[in-house]
Amino acid sequence: MKQTALLFVALLALVGAYFVYTTLRPAEEASAPISALPLQSSATAATSVEESAEAAMAETPQAAVPTAEGEATNEPEAVIYEIDPQSSTVSFTIDEVLNGAPKTVVGTTDQVAGQILLNLSDPSKSEVGVIQVNARTFVTDNNNRNNAIKNRILSTNDYEFLTLTPTRLDGLPAAINNDDSYRFTLTGDLTIRDITRETVWEVTVTPSAQGQLIGTASTTVVYADWNIAIPSVPAVASVEDTVLLQIDFTANPV
Repeated sequence: MKQTALLFVALLALVGAYFVYTTLRPAEEASAPISALPLQSSATAATSVEESAEAAMAETPQAAVPTAEGEATNEPEAVIYEIDPQSSTVSFTIDEVLNGAPKTVVGTTDQVAGQILLNLSDPSKSEVGVIQVNARTFVTDNNNRNNAIKNRILSTNDYEFLTLTPTRLDGLPAAINNDDSYRFTLTGDLTIRDITRETVWEVTVTPSAQGQLIGTASTTVVYADWNIAIPSVPAVASVEDTVLLQIDFTANPV
C-alpha cells in the first residue's frame, strides 16, 4: 500500500514537472522579420498593365506634343500603402484576478504586416490585404506568462502567424481629405492556430499630409471560439472570457 502511494506521488510529480516544462520552456523565436503579402486586386492588376504599357511607350521615340500651360497632370487613381512595423503595434488586452487582485494583462508586438489600397477617385473601392502578425513575438510584463501564452495558448512553435483576411469594408467615405479622420467597419476572417472565425473591427484612419495612413483597428472576441483555453494556475483566480485585440498602425506608400 505504501509503495502504491509513493508511486502515485512520484507519478503526480512527473506529470507536474512535464506540465511546467512544456508550459514555461522558451518558445521558438520568429523565423524571420515579418513582411507584407502583396495585395491582389483588380486595381493593382490594372496599375501593373498601365505601367507596362507606359514602359513600352517610353522605349519608342515619340514626337513632342505641346501641352496647354497650367494643364493638370494625371493623378494616380489608387495608391498602395504598406504597414510599417517600426511605427505599428498589435496588442491584446485581457483582465484577470492575480493573487487576489484585479490585473489587466497587455501583450504587444511590432511584428505586423499588410497592405492597404486607397482608391482616391472612389474611396468605396478601397481594399485591405491580408494582415499578418507574428505570434512568437508577443511580450507581456512577465516572462513566464510569455512562454505560457506561446506554448500552451497560441502554440506558436506550430502556428507562427495570426492572420486577418478582410472580406468586406462598410462605411467608407465618398471623398478623402488629408488630415481628416474617417471611421468604418472591417469584416474579416481571423485565423488563430488552425481555426478561423469571422470578426468585425472598428477602424479609424487618417490620411496625413505627409503621405502616410495612420489608424487604429480594434475588436473584442471570445477566445473560446478559437478553442483557446487559459491554463489554470494557483495564483490566477479567474480570467475574463473576452479579449480586446487592437492594431495601431502607420502605413507608407509602396
